[in-house]
Amino acid sequence: MAKVKSIFVCQTCGFEVSGWMGKCPSCNSWNSFVEEISEKQPDKISDKSFSAPVLIGEVKVDNEDRLSTDIKELDRVLGGGMVKGSLILVGGDPGIGKSTLLIQVCGQVKTKANILYVSGEESLKQVKLRADRLGIANDRILMLSETNISSIEKVIAGEKPEFVIIDSIQTMYSEEISSAPGSVSQVRAVTGELMKISKGSGITIIIVGHVTKEGTLAGPRVLEHMVDTVLYFEGERHLSYRILRAVKNRFGSTNEIGIFEMTGSGLREVENPSETMLSGKPKDVPGSVVVSCMEGTRPLLIEVQALVCPTSFGMPRRMATGVDYNRITLLMAVLEKRIGMQLHNFDAYVNVAGGLKVDEPACDLGIVLAVASSFRNIPVANNVVLIGEVGLTGEIRAVSQIEKRVTEAMRIGFKRCIIPAGNSKALSQFEFKNTEITCVDNVQQALELLL
Repeated sequence: MAKVKSIFVCQTCGFEVSGWMGKCPSCNSWNSFVEEISEKQPDKISDKSFSAPVLIGEVKVDNEDRLSTDIKELDRVLGGGMVKGSLILVGGDPGIGKSTLLIQVCGQVKTKANILYVSGEESLKQVKLRADRLGIANDRILMLSETNISSIEKVIAGEKPEFVIIDSIQTMYSEEISSAPGSVSQVRAVTGELMKISKGSGITIIIVGHVTKEGTLAGPRVLEHMVDTVLYFEGERHLSYRILRAVKNRFGSTNEIGIFEMTGSGLREVENPSETMLSGKPKDVPGSVVVSCMEGTRPLLIEVQALVCPTSFGMPRRMATGVDYNRITLLMAVLEKRIGMQLHNFDAYVNVAGGLKVDEPACDLGIVLAVASSFRNIPVANNVVLIGEVGLTGEIRAVSQIEKRVTEAMRIGFKRCIIPAGNSKALSQFEFKNTEITCVDNVQQALELLL
């Protein structure tokens, strides 16, 4: 009989110790250790697990066989569709729309084989009610309410579906592990079994993962290393827009995003996000500007708003939504030192409209102009798009993919683009009709042109 012993495992990073500790020495999280029973496995290795090495020249490589989801925004993030035999992890906050998106994939994907939807959190009736509400009609969807990975493996072996959806990984358990479902040991073991199924049978498997209060995927960090693709659903629950972002993708770019709108009939693709983000922009209002940012290969025009008002306390307040707080503090220091704006007695609030999160330096010039516009109470012209990174000396530095940014502004109908002087050579070979391109070297020049 195998010897049974007790160990304590950190539920954040998977670090193991023999006794309980208040703080994890690996990830520095507090009160994260949970006692688990560990059974010593026999040292004998089965002959079935042995595989012979193969010369790299003898390995046959076929073109990636992808399965289209028939949802363009999702296919964009995946790199052109789901690669057969891949393991995909979808994470996000509760109620953000993960299950809604996956049930829509089941209804729209074009496949001749069956689709297996495994629900560990809801009954079959609950899933059917959601499918009816979303108008999902696909006779090839097989529903299964099960949490035992051994039973799920038997169903997959018998039905041989085209791809499988596991909702969610934290509810699944293996009988070989004595700890509770959702623990580090269970998540690691179940994901390992699913990886064997996907790689051995060529079945695409999508698993749903919960996130912690810090916004990271619950379970061990090794979970993200085991899967082929990690997708994050971002957005606020009270806002209608959702962003699907790839943070890991072995078969495509990690810079692409997909934009969806949550409606009563499910998630709807946003085909023209720039027009959608600017649909409610006010006209001739101080503190509102339009900037051009890049999300992967897609240019986006977004509205940056700023509100500067006298402070009521000894220390001014700075708040940022959708942009980095430290970046706002840095740019305001540039305005004080290089331009001479006395902002030390004023509160400043900066917001990106639409709930987007922007971390690209090319939006610096827009943030600076929005703060200066609100401070001087002078509006920036409605037909102007601002592009440029601001340095500590007040210079405006060149940015990448300037052609795509200007082309997107021209397509939406903007008549004037303020760009860094360093990008003038890159645009000299292109002709932009009905759009005026103005190059600036520093922040002072941009302020003199627009304010």
